[in-house]
Amino acid sequence: MSLHHAAVAWTLEPGEDFAAGKYSRAHDLDFGHGLTVPGSPSPVVVPAPWSRLGAMDPEAAFVASLSACHMLWFLDLARQAGWVVSSYRDAAEGTLGRVGPGKMGMKKVALKPVIVFEGREPSADELAALHHEAHERCFIANSVTTEVVVES
Repeated sequence: MSLHHAAVAWTLEPGEDFAAGKYSRAHDLDFGHGLTVPGSPSPVVVPAPWSRLGAMDPEAAFVASLSACHMLWFLDLARQAGWVVSSYRDAAEGTLGRVGPGKMGMKKVALKPVIVFEGREPSADELAALHHEAHERCFIANSVTTEVVVES
């Protein structure tokens, strides 16, 4: 078992009207060990100027977390099976939708990895088995009820 920390910090800026909803939702995410990332709601959810372009939104962070976890397990499993991976790129997509009356949530995350192997490549069945096992072992995938699929 291990603990993982993230600190979120937000401050009302001078001149903003909190009661009227006219305030920036920009914030900072501090992951410790020297990494602080600017955060914001998605401009699709909260339009500018109350969101911050160029910042990580929670929905994108969720998709990235699933993608990175899957990739890390995939790389380790491929290594253990004797495959050599020279690159792994994923353009993952998350679909936000209605999950109940007045409730929104991530309905689906599609991982779309493009993987380059050195030497012999796994067959389609071997590749599918690697992805299946990576999904089964991914800590993040095991923590959510969102449908996660691999589209290749």
